[in-house]
Amino acid sequence: MIRKLSLFSAAFLALAGNAFAQGEMVMAGHNEFTVKACLALAIGFGLALAVVGGAYGQSKAATAALEGIARNPGAANKVQTPMIIGLALMESLVIYSLVICFLLIGKV
Repeated sequence: MIRKLSLFSAAFLALAGNAFAQGEMVMAGHNEFTVKACLALAIGFGLALAVVGGAYGQSKAATAALEGIARNPGAANKVQTPMIIGLALMESLVIYSLVICFLLIGKV
């Protein structure tokens, strides 16, 4: 699953430059609406990819922390704080992606 997602995101990022490479010169058959459509598509895929990656990372972190607490209940205080900090950092990356999407929506 992760390999397919990584390959998809790498292919998407490799092809995304073509949508923004036009600059001022407009090619035959392309206009401002095709560029905006590609930008809107990139916004949707980018946010979806960030949300899926963040949710997957948070679920793996929570699973590992809860398994550690289940095996050694005495270490719950030592495991819980770093887990919460890690979850907050993962969520902040998703929120950062949302902010970037909002900035790009202003260009659509």
